[in-house]
Amino acid sequence: MTDRIHHRPMTPGGNFFEALVGGTDPALVSEAADRAAHLLVRGSRDAADAEVAERLLHLADTEGIETIAEVWSGSPADSLAGCLWRLYLLRSWVYADPLGVSREFDAGRRSAQVARVVAGVADPPGPEQLKAMIDEVLRGIAGSEFADVLLRAAAFARVVATGRASLSGPTEEQVQRMLVLSEQLEEAGHLELEQGLA
Repeated sequence: MTDRIHHRPMTPGGNFFEALVGGTDPALVSEAADRAAHLLVRGSRDAADAEVAERLLHLADTEGIETIAEVWSGSPADSLAGCLWRLYLLRSWVYADPLGVSREFDAGRRSAQVARVVAGVADPPGPEQLKAMIDEVLRGIAGSEFADVLLRAAAFARVVATGRASLSGPTEEQVQRMLVLSEQLEEAGHLELEQGLA
């Protein structure tokens, strides 16, 4: 019996990025991912950009944002693509475990008062309130200051990290991961304010 080599299947949206840059070179796909992030956050500047932006939005509607987000996963935390990846992860986690998230957020909000206010979650922070908050934050990507989106998401992650640290269930690694996510989003938010992310 011969060993079979298994390849990771191409996502439906993968062809979109190949077509955008004309090949499967990882550097070119990365460049296309950066361009897609730029168009989603900054908008289009010319007719060609407007056409690509329209295709991106259609792709997100038909295939799901995860199709686009996958190509952002290797992007640095201080880039538009890296920030969008982290925001996508945060939203996915909130939707996957709204009860757990609300428990951790509730546990952290007493200790992280300022972050709780910046995050803008309704009081009390139940599962549906947290879903609404994260969706509101992400809707702001196209309609408001991107720095505000990043700082609100960072504040939310900080409250959750504080809550995790005070509960007996989460591990130290889980606390640290959420804290690092918060710090990355906060630093990116400040960079966006100072000079604008690329």
